[in-house]
Formats: sequence, C-alpha cells, structure tokens
Amino acid sequence: MLCALPLRDVIETLRPLPIEPLAGAPSYVCGLSMLRGAPVPVVDLGLLLGVEQVRATRLVALRVGARTVAAAVGAVLGVRTLDGDGSLPPLLKEAGHGVIQALGSLDRELLLVLEGARLVPEAVYAQLEPGARQP
Repeated sequence: MLCALPLRDVIETLRPLPIEPLAGAPSYVCGLSMLRGAPVPVVDLGLLLGVEQVRATRLVALRVGARTVAAAVGAVLGVRTLDGDGSLPPLLKEAGHGVIQALGSLDRELLLVLEGARLVPEAVYAQLEPGARQP
C-alpha cells in the first residue's frame, strides 16, 4: 500500500533511530525516539492502516502544529504532485477515522494521503508533558 504525506508537514527524512516503548500507547505507536533532543512519538503506518507492520528503513519527521511526530516507513519514493482534488467519497470518510485526508494514484496504484495531525492520539502527547505520570 502506498501512502503520501503533505509536503508542507514534512520536516525531514532520516534513518531509523532507537525507539523506547511507551506504556498505554495504541499498538501502531511504536514508542518514542529522541529527535533533535526532544522525545517524538513514532507511528508505524502499516499498523495504523491495519495492513502489516512496516520494516522501517526511514523515519519521516512531520510537523503537527507545534508538535512533531515520526512516521516509520519502508521507503521514501520522492516528491510528487497529485492530480485531481483527491477528496474522499462519503463511505471512506467514515472508514478512515480522520487519518486519511485524500485519495490519489501513483502508477495505477491507490495512494492514501494521510493527515499528520491525526496520526497520534492526544493521550500520547499528554504523556510527554512535563510532570505527566506514566500509566
């Protein structure tokens, strides 16, 4: 399955970093990595979309408002412009749980454009706040 992330959200791509588990996080949140001196949640996009765990060869750091999240991906294929408006049909709006922002295609393969702001639940970010207690 191919996924895309809006270029405006991408900070950088990098080799996988050590990941520390995070108690109480959903299964698709692999844990935390230290990125530029700050703890950042790492999301396995394969598990998030219910496909299979990704053999991560890259992390894609994303700006999510004032926060950062890293997406564990199998490969980065490059930067592409998508044709059409990419809007979701009503049925997929419900099925995507807000994570899928739009649809596209690349070389006849379906391409899911993901909404970076919805990759990590607010409860995970709350655990990263100073003074937060681990479950």
